[in-house]
Amino acid sequence: MSYLISPAPHLKEKTNVPHLMRLVILALLPAAIAGVYFFGFRALFLIITCMITAVASEFVMNKLMKREVTIRDGSAALTGLLLALCISPSLPFYAAILGTIFAIVVGKQIFGGLGYNIFNPALIGRAFLAAAFPVAMTSWVAPGAWRSLEAISSATPLGLMKFGGEMTSYSELLIGNVSGCIGETSALLLLLGGLFLVWKKVINWRIPVSYLGSVAVLSGIFWLINPAEYPDPIFALLSGGLMLGAWFMLTDLVTSPFTSKGIWIFGICAGILVVVIRLFSGLPEGVMYSILIMNAFVPLIDRYTRPKVFGTRKK
Repeated sequence: MSYLISPAPHLKEKTNVPHLMRLVILALLPAAIAGVYFFGFRALFLIITCMITAVASEFVMNKLMKREVTIRDGSAALTGLLLALCISPSLPFYAAILGTIFAIVVGKQIFGGLGYNIFNPALIGRAFLAAAFPVAMTSWVAPGAWRSLEAISSATPLGLMKFGGEMTSYSELLIGNVSGCIGETSALLLLLGGLFLVWKKVINWRIPVSYLGSVAVLSGIFWLINPAEYPDPIFALLSGGLMLGAWFMLTDLVTSPFTSKGIWIFGICAGILVVVIRLFSGLPEGVMYSILIMNAFVPLIDRYTRPKVFGTRKK
């Protein structure tokens, strides 16, 4: 008897990787369009730049490492789109290009390509940008400012809450009429995109539910203890990059656990990390770090949550 061992994603139904990537890109389009509406054509050019750079970087790496060219599977284009949606609309183009190259080369190709990467490539690129260009990555513009002659700087809802105690209305958080990254501002459109992926069975619903649920419960506990200092759970769910991370990054088929029990552990622990970082660190946001940290624990989680093989005894 022989066994075929291959890297993730492991597809059970009659589908393929390019089809899955197209569905995820389609689910992200509403949030991307909203980002362009709120932040202008510069946001559109950043999205296009990141996607083209990602595809070109993957093509060059495939040739340099003498591998099969994999740009047709759509994973590189998706990485570029995800990275563009989680950067500031005022980020310089050269920084966006460098971050995208880093995401593809270091976050994906060095590990062996799609299916072998340990960390989410788009978040690896964002982590690089946060370290290399911290000021540019935290310089925000007000939505709609591109229609005026001069840029208007503005803080994100999480920044306003953490450093000024100022709440942002739920309606603005739902629609996306707030400062922030290009594609993370509209919680409603990201939620609809995520539900579309669940409906199409592209992602496992348990991951976003456990992630968002743990954030809601833990932030709700702190809010009940001291509502004057800590935001309520609804604000915690709608603000920042939580929806983008929950539906489109934490659910990555390659960097998330395989086992049912492991999925719940993965999502809950990531949610706890978000709340801890948001409330007790010097950073207003913690989605990126929560996902990358839990990506590192996925092999360990899979190892210790493997179901018992039928007919064997537990040692």
